[in-house]
Amino acid sequence: MTLAGLLKEGRERLKAEGIAEWELDAWYLLEYAAGCTRSGYFMHPEQEVLPDREQVYRDLIAKRSSHIPLQHLTGSQEFMGLSFFVDENVLIPRQDTEILVEEALGVLAPGMRVLDLCTGSGCILLSLLRLCPGVSGTGTDLSEKALSTARRNAEHLGIAADFCQGDLFENISGTYDCIVSNPPYIASREVDALMEEVRDHEPRMALDGGVDGLSFYRRIAEACPDYLEPSGRIFLEIGYDQGKAVAELLRPAFEEIRIVQDLSGLDRVVCGVLRS
Repeated sequence: MTLAGLLKEGRERLKAEGIAEWELDAWYLLEYAAGCTRSGYFMHPEQEVLPDREQVYRDLIAKRSSHIPLQHLTGSQEFMGLSFFVDENVLIPRQDTEILVEEALGVLAPGMRVLDLCTGSGCILLSLLRLCPGVSGTGTDLSEKALSTARRNAEHLGIAADFCQGDLFENISGTYDCIVSNPPYIASREVDALMEEVRDHEPRMALDGGVDGLSFYRRIAEACPDYLEPSGRIFLEIGYDQGKAVAELLRPAFEEIRIVQDLSGLDRVVCGVLRS
């Protein structure tokens, strides 16, 4: 089987199974399975694929056809220009979350400390530490399996970070200059309606934000002033329709509250400064 023939087969299978990004996914899996590059493919589309690589590709296409996320098949996802290991124990890093990182980078400076609640893969914290040298930080998560993935990412990227198992601020002491979080924010009743890749393959505990999706924001807003330095900052990723509600939860303790939109013009991050 040639590269071109195998790619055609993969595209047709994924399209028939209703995979939304069937064309891109077929290509990414060919890159991963056959070790080819785009330039190499276009120069030699009729190159024969080794039988064992051909079988690996077909196996991956079969798994993707059953709606297993592409990132779980390749084991990685790019975020802020860095490559992160991902698995079924963490949310797959998404481009929308880069808005939170970019906003936090605008206020961080060497010597500051960051606390990342619900750290998951560690993508937010580790990106901040890599892109702002001299900043230190801690990531917390209720899931020890998620923390294992985060620690693996820290080691892979060569970034020094602390990770602590616990429910939000549980087991955290001291104060920080900045708190960041992408907490669970999907209303419980809506989780089962999510696309199959998310609903069945990403951890429900990282998705379910309680009856109205705001449970974690209420807890964070109530407790976080005790863990922030004077004039400390908070940055929270939110659902597209949660901006005003989360801003109101922060208002008793925070000022200079802003709602930041993503590239699609949807509310994505709420941030504020702790009142003096």
